[in-house]
Amino acid sequence: MHMEFSVIVPVYNRPDEVSELLESLAGQTDTGFETIIVDDGSSVPCREVCRRFEERLHLKYFFKSNSGRSDTRNFGMRNAAGNYFIVFDSDCIMPPRYIATVRQNLQNDYVDCYGGPDCAQASFSAVQKAVNYSMTSLFTTGGIRGGTRHPEKFSPRSFNMGISRDAFLHVGGYRNMIGEDIDLSIRIKSAGYRTKLFRDAYVFHRRRINFGKFFRQVNTFGKGRILLHRIHKGSLKAVHLLPAFFVLGNIFLFAAGLIFLNPWFMLPLGGYALLLFTDSLYKTKNPVIAAMSVVAAWIQLTGYGLGLMEELIFRKASKKTQEELYGQTV
Repeated sequence: MHMEFSVIVPVYNRPDEVSELLESLAGQTDTGFETIIVDDGSSVPCREVCRRFEERLHLKYFFKSNSGRSDTRNFGMRNAAGNYFIVFDSDCIMPPRYIATVRQNLQNDYVDCYGGPDCAQASFSAVQKAVNYSMTSLFTTGGIRGGTRHPEKFSPRSFNMGISRDAFLHVGGYRNMIGEDIDLSIRIKSAGYRTKLFRDAYVFHRRRINFGKFFRQVNTFGKGRILLHRIHKGSLKAVHLLPAFFVLGNIFLFAAGLIFLNPWFMLPLGGYALLLFTDSLYKTKNPVIAAMSVVAAWIQLTGYGLGLMEELIFRKASKKTQEELYGQTV
């Protein structure tokens, strides 16, 4: 099958990110693709940034009223000329052979939807590298974003995801909800299309983030997992509950240590922190990043676990709809 790629990137007030992303696309060894930037009602548009790349890329720029990332991605795909769409977040940077790698993977084993992993670039800050470790490590929930043993069961995420025009038209694209990319992946598989992880189609995911923003992000992910379960029965697996048990375990061990005045109750937490530190140190060769990785992992698991429990308990007790709670619909 001949693949005509359309790269779709939604953006909101991130012209600097778009410049880095477009620079990486302009450096691709495989130039057989168009790039579509959809500005979602930004107060700081990236129109001028895009104009600087018009001679180096087959580039289309659209500005629309603000309606959220799901509708913005769908808008881009509806205005694309290709028969295969590649979706990135605006804070991603592609290695030079990204498009060539995707094309080779699809030629070897065609699927109508794929996802790829993310990793950190050498120029990233210590916090960004620590967050990247937490989001990709097998010792946190991040392992499912690129380390699964069963690539055909992988649920692609929208920071690095491809979908055929046929699958997009069949399922109707993204829905406006928390966890919209996993929801889309589930609907694609339910419609009979294959999905797969392309391990070698990685992106550098900059994540302009601090630990406070990271907590809010993973807290939303936790809420989204319960929302997805309510829409797609059976999508909630035992592994998704581990962060909730992590939170409860922390509370129990701290409480027991205080009640019995016995620091030995902290030993499991210290052992886990040492495991994270050692693994990150081995991978990053930097003790500062390794120490920050422990903090990032604790934030990730705590934020996700609290979000999951809050959505499971509070929303059920409140009787409110998703739109009433979060201003989103399905």
